[in-house]
Amino acid sequence: MLKEILINLEPQEKRVAIVNEGHLEQFYIERPQDKTIVGNIYKGTIEAALPSIGAAFVDIGLPKKGFLYLSEIGSAFELSDVPQDAGVIKGENKVSGEVKKGQEVLVQVVKESFGTKGPRLTTDIGIAGRYLVLMPQSTQIGISRRIEDEGERKRLKQIFAELKLPSDIGFIVRTAASGKTKHELMRDAQFLMKLWKGLEKLIKVRKAPSIIYEEYDLALRIIRDSFSDDVSKLIVDSKVEFYRIQGFMRTFMNYLRNKVQLYKGDDLFGSKDIEKQINRIFESKVYLKSKASLIIEPTEGLVVIDVNSGGFKKGTSQEEAAFKVNCEAAQEVSRQLILRDLGGIIVIDFIDMEKEQHRKEVLSILKKGLADDRAKYDILGISKFGVIEMTRERIHRTAQMLSYQACPYCQGKGRIKSPMTMAIYSLKELKRYLKGNSPKEINLTLATPVADEILKNKEDIRLLEHKFRTKINLIPDPIMRIEDIKIF
Repeated sequence: MLKEILINLEPQEKRVAIVNEGHLEQFYIERPQDKTIVGNIYKGTIEAALPSIGAAFVDIGLPKKGFLYLSEIGSAFELSDVPQDAGVIKGENKVSGEVKKGQEVLVQVVKESFGTKGPRLTTDIGIAGRYLVLMPQSTQIGISRRIEDEGERKRLKQIFAELKLPSDIGFIVRTAASGKTKHELMRDAQFLMKLWKGLEKLIKVRKAPSIIYEEYDLALRIIRDSFSDDVSKLIVDSKVEFYRIQGFMRTFMNYLRNKVQLYKGDDLFGSKDIEKQINRIFESKVYLKSKASLIIEPTEGLVVIDVNSGGFKKGTSQEEAAFKVNCEAAQEVSRQLILRDLGGIIVIDFIDMEKEQHRKEVLSILKKGLADDRAKYDILGISKFGVIEMTRERIHRTAQMLSYQACPYCQGKGRIKSPMTMAIYSLKELKRYLKGNSPKEINLTLATPVADEILKNKEDIRLLEHKFRTKINLIPDPIMRIEDIKIF
């Protein structure tokens, strides 16, 4: 299996693609002005506590205030320099009424700002390393649920029992730790503990609001989380970035350093023939090999995916045909969810199937396809109508959010009015204008298709000329937009 990580740098953009056997599996964009703040740790100030919604707004020094659930505020995160008259943030009791404006709190960003919403915050601080996540406010040792082998889980637990780490901090063992040695895990733990001690000093000296810890940028984050033994090579097209990555590899992943290559050509993504695949991420229609298709329509809080049998024809029963299309669609849906990083509430409308066994099999294929998904998700099941409801966490802005903006012409509707609709509307607008004015002559300029519709029934223009005693000049404009009207 040929799996590669490709990193492309442009003056104002960094792109990372993970490709498996020539097929694009994951794609990310980062721009200087849109750099993610997820994972950053801030020393913030409570701006407002609202028990009615069970949340507080926290000033972390950014334009939008962070959103923090009051139930997450624990005593472990109280800061010693809280004003004496500001009250005390309670711990285990989580009494929201005692959280007051002006209190300082240590928070970490877990979700980007979306629309008018500020970043989502938590007080459950976690600092990720290669194999471990240090949890400074916990004392528990946890193991990733993605490590399913019981023998491996027991081995990792035994290693941690032997490491003799401080009892006042906790760790989560990441999926990448599977199969790693005691020495490798201890080295990662020591690095994280040293990093946390340095951050504790910053917490004491910096005034709120201020940043305490900044998460790695896109390239280093992908390397930390996705560069594993099954990756054959990592290729980067920038010499400066190549040496920066080599330095990072020497510190954390020296055994994989020989897999890092510098691309010396002009078009890395073009040479790997994935630019077309990237462009297809932004299309709403995805075609399947069977000639069936998916229609993917994301909104701010909901994603709707419709499975369309399209041109699929087989000499089988309707039930068997629906089952075959749904099986292929389930596999592609899981791929698209990860590739497009779709999040929020997701509704998938498969083709109706009568047999319960078929519905279970389609659901199983979808779950199997999401087995390697790093985002958290929850699937409710599949209804007798073939509808699956699920949620998937949305952390970062998607590539589509960074690359596109709402169309200023259609205002994000995705559709425009027809020439016939605009022809009727234009005559109404002209009538309204003439009621308040009495010109001897008036010009009505419209897009050519709209003007053509009006000219199909010239009597409408003549009636208006007679009624308002004016001459109307209808002017077709080939470069005008369909919904534009000029009356002068």
